[in-house]
Amino acid sequence: MSEQARRPLPHDFHPQVPEFTVVSDGMTHEGVLPDDQVHAEGNVSPHLRWEGFPAETRSFAVTCYDPDAPTGSGFWHWVLFDIPASVTELPRGAGSGDFVGLPDGAVHARNDYGTRDFGGAAPPAGDGPHRYVFTVFAVDQEKLGVDAGASPAVVGFNLRFHTLARAALIAEYEVSGG
Repeated sequence: MSEQARRPLPHDFHPQVPEFTVVSDGMTHEGVLPDDQVHAEGNVSPHLRWEGFPAETRSFAVTCYDPDAPTGSGFWHWVLFDIPASVTELPRGAGSGDFVGLPDGAVHARNDYGTRDFGGAAPPAGDGPHRYVFTVFAVDQEKLGVDAGASPAVVGFNLRFHTLARAALIAEYEVSGG
């Protein structure tokens, strides 16, 4: 088992909740992250579609987190919340560029690049494979109660107490050399 496989995932620190399904037209669970989602290659947020969430869901949040980043605290690539409950799909690019397809009312918090959008993978060369955990949270209220100025940690804190269910899709990416 690789060192990365033993590192905890962000969900390991939250209460257990039911799971639902998230899929993507551009990537597969436990597959390789497509070049489009790499910071230097395209930096485009992926397509995501979800189903099977609880009927009482009032909104959704979407995050992308790299638990294998050599920071001691991981790296947040995407933090999006207050997605209306009627939305069950984000098209490719909704969280980046011109935000085409970003639902009305959805809020981007800053990622660890310091921007309010999707920031693609950029692991250090030779650091081994990094996991990119794309999570969709079914939330019990329409508004999470924070604004775009919130840090990923504050968004995560609020999600801890308002998540009804969760779905995750994990892909890996690695830069050779070093």
